[in-house]
Amino acid sequence: MKDDGSYTYPPLHLPARDIPVPASVSHEAQTAMAQVMAAPRVEVPQLAPDDVEGWRAAVVRLDALLQRMLGVTDETPTLGEVRLPYGTGRVEQLDADGAVVYDVLPEGAQRKDRRVFLDLHGGGWTLCGGRLCRIFALRAALRIRARVWSVDYRMPPDHPHPAPLDDCLTAYRHLLDHRRPQEIVLGGSSAGGNLAAALVLRARDDGLPLPAAVVLDSAALDLTASGDTWQTNLGLDDMLSHSVQSAMLLYAAEHDLRDPRLSPLFGDFGKGFPPTLLASGTRDVLLSDSVRMHRALRAAGIPAELHLLEAAGHGKFAGIGPEYRELSREIRAFADAHWSAG
Repeated sequence: MKDDGSYTYPPLHLPARDIPVPASVSHEAQTAMAQVMAAPRVEVPQLAPDDVEGWRAAVVRLDALLQRMLGVTDETPTLGEVRLPYGTGRVEQLDADGAVVYDVLPEGAQRKDRRVFLDLHGGGWTLCGGRLCRIFALRAALRIRARVWSVDYRMPPDHPHPAPLDDCLTAYRHLLDHRRPQEIVLGGSSAGGNLAAALVLRARDDGLPLPAAVVLDSAALDLTASGDTWQTNLGLDDMLSHSVQSAMLLYAAEHDLRDPRLSPLFGDFGKGFPPTLLASGTRDVLLSDSVRMHRALRAAGIPAELHLLEAAGHGKFAGIGPEYRELSREIRAFADAHWSAG
């Protein structure tokens, strides 16, 4: 028994074995899984939190790798009218009381439509700012088929917690000056999902009205990494194939990892939380976070849906295949239902 009264049990040792690409998913998903496993991994560096120069160099290198993987070059326009292989939209930059926000209107959406999806990008709290943030914002707008505000929040190593969350809260306050809360759905994936859930808790505690609904897509909700799949899916996940503890420690900046503003799973949901859709996959390292958050919200009487994709890792088949398209339809239907109810 430990000093805190908890117990330590011996681990289970499993022999090395080969895990095949499963036949239980579509051919498109199988192909995507095989391609992702064969591609260079965007691995979060295992650096000490105080290695600022090392982190800065790693961010530049990994952002460049992500841009190449997405086919983005320095000549690719990411402001104004932006064309991607799967759709077009107009991207404008806003100053939201000091926070940088990209206002994205996808093709087919009407300017007079007051619905807004406030999107917080992923990237392990260190990646996907600037040009990549704009690209992912347009991807989100095309997926949700509505206006997106995406926060290009400050990030470590220069701006650790609470700076990213501060920027998200500033942008949300600014959005509330222009939209009713019933016209806002908040969402984020991975680190962005962490920030989205933490933003709700902080906005609630600050007395702000809450958004109509929340979408948490493979969100990192417990930075203590105590959930089962942080271990059982490590190495199986085709995107998070390695530990991300170094990035979590960099972001946390020596704050208590159990603080709900870092690990929203430990928040008090009895004080209120919007209806929530959570999504993950059976190979996602962060599956346990979604499962535990779903149960915590349900236990507090909060309407919550959990959507799991068979065999999907953190990257959801790189956004390819009928499984991903079906999940996108579920997210759109969920957002539309709560916008309509508002």
